[in-house]
Amino acid sequence: MLYLINTYLNLVKGALMDSVVRASDLAMQATAAATQDYGPGCPENTTPAGADTSSVSRTKLGSVEYGGGGIYQCTVPGTVALTFDDGPFDNYTDHVLDLFEQYNAKGTFFITGNNINKGEIDTTASHSATIKRMASEGHQIASHTWTHLDLSAVSETDRKAQMVKNEMALRNILGYFPTYMRPPYSSCTAESGCEQTMSDLGYHVVYFNVDTDDYNQLEATQIQNAKNYFRGNITANGATPANNEWLAIAHDIHPQTAYNLTEYMLSTLTTLGYKAVTVGECLGDDAANWYRANPGTTTQT
Repeated sequence: MLYLINTYLNLVKGALMDSVVRASDLAMQATAAATQDYGPGCPENTTPAGADTSSVSRTKLGSVEYGGGGIYQCTVPGTVALTFDDGPFDNYTDHVLDLFEQYNAKGTFFITGNNINKGEIDTTASHSATIKRMASEGHQIASHTWTHLDLSAVSETDRKAQMVKNEMALRNILGYFPTYMRPPYSSCTAESGCEQTMSDLGYHVVYFNVDTDDYNQLEATQIQNAKNYFRGNITANGATPANNEWLAIAHDIHPQTAYNLTEYMLSTLTTLGYKAVTVGECLGDDAANWYRANPGTTTQT
């Protein structure tokens, strides 16, 4: 009973927070679209502490494509990569981690360093603790840029800064940073130079082939739509774990996703016989290739 009460209170709180998140995100998008001359109060103008990671070797390991047109699907039959963008946020992400532990499942978290006024991930203790928990529990940590800008709409300098600053922040927490990323708004075009930039920086660009559309299904009366999209995709045309694999997207900054959709996805996969794994696992990529070491520079303890 106490669990149900706490869940209800978190959903009520989340409904209020979602309106704040939406307003904040829209404001930042408008600012980014209007100018690239960021003022001292803009999150784009902040830089994490410690050495710049630009000089870290970008050796390309394994057979998974770097840069280019990106990755839209897994390759290992019977696997599903559940991925979450934009976090960590509030206690939502930790609840998602609780559910993954309950189902003995693994996921991938595309971390944004300083978005929706949540505070910088490496100087906000709760965010740093959540990211460390992800790592210790065997989940994959990937980049979703520093402040969630459209990488196809900014200059090359700003595009690299979006990646390097997030590297520095994650390095400050973990001592290493990821080789996997997802571009905000799924926007990283060849024409803008983004695909080449990600290749030069040694990033696997990850998209998806199952869209829960959870960010448009924010109310309790709407989240069933996201559940239907998820199940409908992975069961379409007689799909089975013996012959199919899926790469799904959701967002752990929304309460209905954290407290409703996530458990539905995990229970559905269990019922259907799929295994919830990281993106790296669903691509058959060795875990040693998921990160670049940057030892001796960790500022978190």
